[in-house]
Amino acid sequence: MLFSRWKPQLLGALSALMFGVQTGDAIQLDLGDTNSIKSAASTVAAGMMSFYQGNQTGMPIGLLPNPYYWWEAGAMFDQMIHYWFYTGDSTYNNITTEALLAQVGPDNNFMPPNQTKTEGNDDQAFWAFAAMSAAELNFPDPPAKSPSWLALAQAVFNLQVSRWDLQNCGGGLRWQIYTFNNGYDYKNSISNGGFFQLAARLARYTGNDTYAQWAEKSYDWITSTPLFTDKYIIYDGAQIENNCTIVDPLQWTYNIGTFLMGAANMYNYTNGNETWRTRVEGLLNGSQTFFPSQYGNKIMVEIACEPQITCNNDQPSFKAYLSRWMAAATQIAPFTVNFVQPKLHASAQGAAGQCSGGADGKTCGRMWYKNTWDGKTGVGEQMSALSVIQANLISKVPGPVTANNGGTSKGNPAASSGGDNPVQYNDPSANAKITAGDKAGAGILTALVLGSLLGCVWWISFV
Repeated sequence: MLFSRWKPQLLGALSALMFGVQTGDAIQLDLGDTNSIKSAASTVAAGMMSFYQGNQTGMPIGLLPNPYYWWEAGAMFDQMIHYWFYTGDSTYNNITTEALLAQVGPDNNFMPPNQTKTEGNDDQAFWAFAAMSAAELNFPDPPAKSPSWLALAQAVFNLQVSRWDLQNCGGGLRWQIYTFNNGYDYKNSISNGGFFQLAARLARYTGNDTYAQWAEKSYDWITSTPLFTDKYIIYDGAQIENNCTIVDPLQWTYNIGTFLMGAANMYNYTNGNETWRTRVEGLLNGSQTFFPSQYGNKIMVEIACEPQITCNNDQPSFKAYLSRWMAAATQIAPFTVNFVQPKLHASAQGAAGQCSGGADGKTCGRMWYKNTWDGKTGVGEQMSALSVIQANLISKVPGPVTANNGGTSKGNPAASSGGDNPVQYNDPSANAKITAGDKAGAGILTALVLGSLLGCVWWISFV
């Protein structure tokens, strides 16, 4: 049974190795035809869900098989919530609900005991994003005795507030939750961007300004560090031992994407505040890095690993999140449409062209700038292609709801906080500041590190 589940992917990879990359006719995609987009999305969604075994007897519900980590399953089911919302196809709704509820853990906060060896703050955030999407898009509510979608997102937020670390680097979240995991002494952009985005989305949905205050606080903290530059370049992370002043200068699509989504929600929550508009515009401009000029500034590329063919099992999924969040931004911050829409169009066409591999001739690769299947396959490749293709339906669907405007999910502000009242938050003014000297010194060190990485990005001029 396991072989039959993976057979198309295995045969596709084997044929690529033995005979070179094999391609079919590719998925047909007419972006001017809603039914064509839905049909393409349906094909890609089926390919993605073929990796999932949790609906088979005896298999763990809500988990993907090795080599995929727990967090990517949460991201995948978030994608399936959006798939239902965009297409109206409810085929996978029960599987999605079952999977999400199976991983909430004993305290209903996405802390299942079987994930303690790997779960980080960013991992937990991706499951919270799925719950938040379910609330915002009015995905069918879970059974009456289960926690609500909104309460699950609030529980994660409350837990992460309790982990805000003022003792190191003046604030922020660590990457890992547990002290015994590698990365506990690392503060990375995706964990802090995930917290920022979750706070911003909760602020918009609930109207509770406490969430907005934490969104502001977390944004202010990361922009005071070298992780987030004045030109809206967002680096991967930094070690606590050097006060977060020396960064790992890799850039990933999902980092800028998570901040874009949070900033767009804050722009919406503040009724078009100019500060947040400026930040959204800056983040859009910063995202241009991932749309290289040799592809017309329109096709998304995971520049840190894709052209070099060094992506691990996680990284092929990252473009799914930037695609998803860019599309969402056009609804809650409509001034972004002219920037975003051409990129979603061109990237979707490129992605559809890559969905021409494997034994079925419809398996998706990752290099959207190539005309034929690149021989790569996996959950991430399918998810990214699905995300960018269906994102082109964004103008055909209503915007995300709020508690006061059509939302049905009922929350629990005290979820996972250990009491009947919401978490008592720290005073935002308590944030320590990283000094200008620290930041300047970090800039010099970062420049030196960047110089050593030039060989990794030579392709920009020659691909």
